[in-house]
Amino acid sequence: MRHVHILVEGQTEETFVSEVLAPHLWNFNIHINPVLLNTGTGKGGVSKYARIRRDVLLLLQDSSAAAVSTMLDFYGLPDDFPGLHTLLAQCSALKKVQTAEQAFANDVSDARFIPFLTLHEFEAFLFVDIERLFEIVAVSSDCQRKLKAIAQAVSTPEEINDTPSGHPSQRIKSCIPGFSKLLHGIPCVRTIGLERIRLKCPHFSEWLSRLEQLP
Repeated sequence: MRHVHILVEGQTEETFVSEVLAPHLWNFNIHINPVLLNTGTGKGGVSKYARIRRDVLLLLQDSSAAAVSTMLDFYGLPDDFPGLHTLLAQCSALKKVQTAEQAFANDVSDARFIPFLTLHEFEAFLFVDIERLFEIVAVSSDCQRKLKAIAQAVSTPEEINDTPSGHPSQRIKSCIPGFSKLLHGIPCVRTIGLERIRLKCPHFSEWLSRLEQLP
């Protein structure tokens, strides 16, 4: 059994790793340990890259770990995160996140480190089948049409943009003010299922495949 630490950004991601990813990866003889990022504030998000780097390096001190990874939102990363200053506006979302992940890996400089940044955040997974969310929380007919149109406008939910008014969680909250990604998002993701998420979110699927194939 190989042990892998995954540094996560918040309670929702911690629950997703524990309840969705861990049972799947157990079938590959991999034991997953989600570790909540220490933001220093007791709240989600982090304002300085140094805090993220510190927590990654602490996890890498565990010599028994086969790998250390992350599950952090690309949206809202600290301004001093590696690679962000080199990104061009015309780059695709995938190119941007790959550039940041490579810069992150270069900075940490450990062969066991597998960085993953969610495009653009956890809520994107809900747009794989947004109608499942309507079964969990009340949504007006008009808002259902709006959310379905957003999902249909992109080839993958990972393309839903990261502007302040356009990132996935903001789009959902503009239609569902009482939305909670822990109370509503996690049950929705369970209903959608990991395999369907992988089919629609190739960057996420690539990361999961790397974990499955750990030597």
